[in-house]
Amino acid sequence: MLLDAEPDLRVVGEAATGGQAVELAAAEHPDVILMDVRMPGMDGIEATRRICAAAGGPRVLILTMFDLDSYVYTALRAGASGFLLKDTPPAELLTGVRLVAAGEGLLAPSVTRRLIAEFANRPESSRRPSRALDGTTEREREVLTLVARGLSNREIADHLRVSLHTVKTHVGHLLSKLDARDRAQLVIVGYETGLVAPARDTGPGTH
Repeated sequence: MLLDAEPDLRVVGEAATGGQAVELAAAEHPDVILMDVRMPGMDGIEATRRICAAAGGPRVLILTMFDLDSYVYTALRAGASGFLLKDTPPAELLTGVRLVAAGEGLLAPSVTRRLIAEFANRPESSRRPSRALDGTTEREREVLTLVARGLSNREIADHLRVSLHTVKTHVGHLLSKLDARDRAQLVIVGYETGLVAPARDTGPGTH
């Protein structure tokens, strides 16, 4: 009801299981899927993995009742574009759907902290080779570093003292060169290649 009440949004299907979600995604070709983590049969993480494996498939926004550490990395690695808690205010939910539809990743600060913590605990052998960045320029790697640290395009532009258009161009090149679906996937690449190292938490006020 919330989504259908918006003039620019339309619900094309509802699924009760992960398996149904995969089938509906293939049949309806939606732009965005709001995916529950816990469903009977195939869970939302596996459904996300199968849906995102298809070239040009829809973007997936994970909805969960729990801000659980174990879901964050797994879901993003499966191809999810972001996370929202089910108690998210309606206006924020609508904004999240529109952001993901536009190709933006949706990673709340709490989710980003958990993602960084997950990388800090992962063995080096699980990360992708740094040569994956060989096709990128020095400036693009600088932009990727800032994206992985959670900065918006405007914040990156201010930090680098360049125009917003220039940042958007660099982000677009990174998405293409790294075969990433959106900013959430760029964050994964930034950490897995070792371009961005998780900072050790030294106490309150640490960023």
